[in-house]
Amino acid sequence: MWTPEVTNMIIQGIGETLKMTCFSCLFGYLFGIPLGVILSTTDVNGLTPNRYVYKVLDFITNIVRSVPFLILLILLIPVTRALVGKSYGSTATIVPLTIAAVPFIGRMVESSLNEVDRGVIEAARSMGISNFKIITRVMLVETRVSLMTGVTIAFGTILGYSAMAGTVGGGGLGDIAVRYGYYRYQTDIMIVTVVLLILLVQIFQTVGMRIAAKTDRRIK
Repeated sequence: MWTPEVTNMIIQGIGETLKMTCFSCLFGYLFGIPLGVILSTTDVNGLTPNRYVYKVLDFITNIVRSVPFLILLILLIPVTRALVGKSYGSTATIVPLTIAAVPFIGRMVESSLNEVDRGVIEAARSMGISNFKIITRVMLVETRVSLMTGVTIAFGTILGYSAMAGTVGGGGLGDIAVRYGYYRYQTDIMIVTVVLLILLVQIFQTVGMRIAAKTDRRIK
């Protein structure tokens, strides 16, 4: 039956899901942007080509991205326990979510940076601008719309991962859906959690795309 306790549980689940997703996105971009920059600049056509650095990072990125999130979640239990003292709950889930997000975000950042017009980069070089300033003041600025769009994609992906974590006690709406919808056959609660997950993705995607559109100088 739907009781005040269930309502409070749903509200708490929304809070936990947002906490896991937002913090994982934050940490994911904290490490993912540098990864994407290094991948882009050390590529054969990058600012500072270095095939050894690129191949190592490319290999690691591909390996982590190839591991299904649920498997990665289980593999990282010792790491999670060492960092936060436990391997279950919303706080603990942030660790594997972040590790899964970093290579995903890194690839998106790399792809965005590779789209920058080479003529713009060469023009900056001809003016004697350092590589660091080219990256921070030219490449990242030129790709801000693409990067903002990537944030909305990353948020939706990480939100989906957080729901998967519910199968192993990860907390949030996914955990509620599994415990009540699957194990207790309370279909109404499962449907509500699914609808809420969809709404969260749609709300963030709508907001993110509007922000991206406003930062696009090509749109008048």
